[in-house]
Amino acid sequence: MRDTKESRLLLVLLIAIAFALITVDIRGGQESPVGGARQAAAAVFGPVENGVAAAVDPVGNAIGAIRDSGERHSRIAVLERENAALKARLGSDARNQSRLRQLDDMLKKAANGQYGIKAAEVIAIGAAQGFSWTVTIDVGSRDGILRDMTVLNGDGLVGRVTTVGPDTATVLLANDPDFTVGTRMEGSDELGFATGQGDQPLSVQLLNGRAKVKKGDRLVTFGSQADKPFVPGVPVGEVVRVDPSGGDLTRTLFVRPFASFSKLDIVGVVVQAPRTDPRDTVLPAKPKPTPTPTVTVTVTPSPNGQGQGEGEGEDQGNATDNGTGTDTAVDNGTGTDTAADTGPDTGRNDE
Repeated sequence: MRDTKESRLLLVLLIAIAFALITVDIRGGQESPVGGARQAAAAVFGPVENGVAAAVDPVGNAIGAIRDSGERHSRIAVLERENAALKARLGSDARNQSRLRQLDDMLKKAANGQYGIKAAEVIAIGAAQGFSWTVTIDVGSRDGILRDMTVLNGDGLVGRVTTVGPDTATVLLANDPDFTVGTRMEGSDELGFATGQGDQPLSVQLLNGRAKVKKGDRLVTFGSQADKPFVPGVPVGEVVRVDPSGGDLTRTLFVRPFASFSKLDIVGVVVQAPRTDPRDTVLPAKPKPTPTPTVTVTVTPSPNGQGQGEGEGEDQGNATDNGTGTDTAVDNGTGTDTAADTGPDTGRNDE
């Protein structure tokens, strides 16, 4: 097409129509008037994305073996058996070993929370879907996937399903600015709402402006009515900063999500919610603090009544003399301690 005044006008008109459709779709939510067209596009382009992923990924068919399972109590056992078979097929390839670790971690999360999940692979990122933080996964309505299902991986919350085609689905990631999820603090049970901020930490508004929160506290999903779009107990992230409350009714936290949205590969769609809220049981165990080392130094007195002892420590410690000529010093750092006794040994000698 030649660059004419009419062609430029047509281009501007098409761009305006595109933005208008995006606005209508976002505001319409689940009842969006363009939802049918969006699903039709997913039906047309989804198999293409799926075919490309299958051509370059030798593990795709193996992971598909864990997608079908029975009722709630038998589901975890089926996944474990299929996981063992998958391990045998993956071999020693470095990339496959990494993906196998992801699959193991995700299945452990599902077992701890008693979530029934469909395993899936990320086959495309959000450029084909619009301007949101989204990914496309290789499961769809034929696999039992519905809109507003929770998506997780071995680290924690990934997002929620927004669009479903026959063989693929689109997932809105938790760091998208349009993403909001109810949260609950570990231990204190303080409630709030987390909102995505792109490549920045999640912003969480606690309902209690006087809540006591500190860096390192962790959050899980609170859950939704009828478990859609979110099931309870999925790890969300860890507090990295707390804004002063300043007497406000709410309090703002900044939370680093557990999931890394820039390197998603193996994910799971929760197709069956747990019977009871798992609370904090799905969170990983907190690391134990490293104990402070202690050093015991034995000092041998010299004939003139003075003794020296060396220890690896940073600070000077105390030496105790029981009148026998042997001093004991305790030091918690690195350095040199010296214990001296210049007279008769009568008891405690502080160094």
